[in-house]
Amino acid sequence: MPVRFNRAITLDKNNVQVPLYFRCPISLELMHDPVILSTGQTYDRSSIEKWVASGNTTCPVSMQKLEDFTLIPNHTLRRLIQEWCVANRSRGVQRIPTPTQPADLNRLRSLLTDASSSGSDAEPSRVFAFRALKNLVKENASSRTLLVEAGAVPILMKSFFGGVHGDADLVRRASSEESEKVDPPEVEAHGSIGIRNRSKLVIGEDVEAALGVLVLLPLSEDEKISLLNPEKLAFISEVLQWGSTDARTNAALLLESMTESKVCRSALADSDGIVEGLVGLVGESSGVSTRLAGVCALHMLCLRQGGQEKAIEAGAASALVELLLLIEGEVPPDCRGVVERAVGTLELICSSDRGCADVARQGAKAVAALMKCILKVSERATEATVSSLLAICSCSQHVQRCAIQGGVIKELLLLMQSDGGERAKSKAMKLLKLLRTLVPSNPASVAEYGRSGIAPF
Repeated sequence: MPVRFNRAITLDKNNVQVPLYFRCPISLELMHDPVILSTGQTYDRSSIEKWVASGNTTCPVSMQKLEDFTLIPNHTLRRLIQEWCVANRSRGVQRIPTPTQPADLNRLRSLLTDASSSGSDAEPSRVFAFRALKNLVKENASSRTLLVEAGAVPILMKSFFGGVHGDADLVRRASSEESEKVDPPEVEAHGSIGIRNRSKLVIGEDVEAALGVLVLLPLSEDEKISLLNPEKLAFISEVLQWGSTDARTNAALLLESMTESKVCRSALADSDGIVEGLVGLVGESSGVSTRLAGVCALHMLCLRQGGQEKAIEAGAASALVELLLLIEGEVPPDCRGVVERAVGTLELICSSDRGCADVARQGAKAVAALMKCILKVSERATEATVSSLLAICSCSQHVQRCAIQGGVIKELLLLMQSDGGERAKSKAMKLLKLLRTLVPSNPASVAEYGRSGIAPF
């Protein structure tokens, strides 16, 4: 059935009516990358690609059968849309960026051929090929799709796991004595897989570069399950715990992709070193972006009891609190989902007596970290925050006093007067009742209501 839309429909963008022919006939949204189909109809690239990927072989508007699926950029229409955005900038409309075009398929295939070359002499060309592939596909979903269709995933996996053959000594462990080091094992075809001392695992540049491309590509369910091979998991764990900053970050992103599979979540939660490595990354001191990389995978694994217990044992409570304390000011929109997962993980940890006690031991730091997320990230994050505060305040009067001194009552009252979810408000009311007994003994907190104009409870 053809896609139809009512011309009387008013679609607004920041209270500005979007011109009819600037909207995609499929999504009815303002087009960011208009492309022309062989039938002459124009669509937003992402919408028509999803249409075709779903198995449709006809034009959505004309319903003509498609013999040619080539998408031609509509540069004229894109420029008109951009000019319209600029003209309405004062009304809150942001200019859409000029989209990057998909990479040339022949170029991708040529680079994959170089990436598949074997022998130690070919390592520089493999490194160059992987880095070039990453630059071509990292910001273009169409290019990533083309790369997958060109057969990149098996090549990348072979390059990353090329030396994993079940050898227990594949990744050599150095002696506990700081001065002793181990010679790297000889690995044919794909460079040096690993040498680890007390602080670092060194892997070949080509191996690390292959991982950097692999994490950008969508993996099928079977491909994710194939990574559950014990030797492969052991190697991912080693990289996660002992690799360079970039390697550890990419290992965490690979695990995040795997956790989308229920089968993988269960296996990863039970695997030695995986959860511990993620906690270590969250507690890393090299920067917020690196630490955030491990949060999403850690959250998914903590949904399993085994993963939750390992996370608590590894010190996840203090790592997550320290991470939230690093976030200053308003949480950027692109980080809100990750921060929501971080708070959600703390909520999961607080669901056990031991985990709750670990978070409560952070005292004022835990309160300050959690208060950053009330009404500032998302409705789910607010609920998880209040739930965590309620849990740690219920098990510690010291935390209750820290909460009052930190101004949590004011934040809870603001939440009660907001349009927030009822679940969060219900938990906030329970926490307010819990803290009520301490308010009379804390005159400073009562005085705060007079300054804020918020009525005390």
